[in-house]
Amino acid sequence: MELAPGLRRIGNDIIAAHLIVDDSGITLIDAGLAGHWRDLQRELAEIGRSPADIRGVVLTHGDSDHIGFAERLRRDFGVPVFVHEADAARARGEESTKPAWGGAKIAPVLRFLAYSIRKDGLRTTHLSEVRTVADGDALELPGSPKVIGLPGHSPGSIAIHVPSFSALFVGDGLTTGHVLTGSRGPQPAPFTDDPTAAAASLTRLETELGAEWSGWIIPGHGAPWRGSIAELLHAYRSTQSG
Repeated sequence: MELAPGLRRIGNDIIAAHLIVDDSGITLIDAGLAGHWRDLQRELAEIGRSPADIRGVVLTHGDSDHIGFAERLRRDFGVPVFVHEADAARARGEESTKPAWGGAKIAPVLRFLAYSIRKDGLRTTHLSEVRTVADGDALELPGSPKVIGLPGHSPGSIAIHVPSFSALFVGDGLTTGHVLTGSRGPQPAPFTDDPTAAAASLTRLETELGAEWSGWIIPGHGAPWRGSIAELLHAYRSTQSG
């Protein structure tokens, strides 16, 4: 699905991955679940591209619902997979956490589980090899993505700023559609390792880009947000104070 010229999404508001497409190739932001491979193939065919055009996968963090088909791209097409050094072990399946499911509601949880199962979410293939990135790195990939550290959801959670597309991918630094409660709008993401640290990390967006920066702000779960960082964080903080 096209969000804007050169900016495309596979998946849906439950779980999504995104493509940055320009003349030099494609950068994939996250890799969803294993079954999103078929969605990727359809999306590539629609724009006349193939997996060979993907120059790199940049993971916002190493959780299973973000690494889905990344190893398949790496193994079969030689596509490098980038992840923050603090989440490298998680992406390789060497460590994991089991955060609480507090406040969950039955209907949204069932939708989340049903969609995950339909997209082969029980069949996670971890990365055999990753390339690590750090806060502040600028990657030589289509769109020239830049790394902004957002630790909290996981130790190596990052945002990815793509200036040429006015896009900011925040992974699970926040969500606009809570998969466990069904609530909408900017708010803390579920399954977060350290909620306090995650909330504090969002100030990095104001510091790095400026509160008035405006564009596509895109989480891994929930609808893309179109507006300024100031508006986004005001809405986010309203959920905290309420």
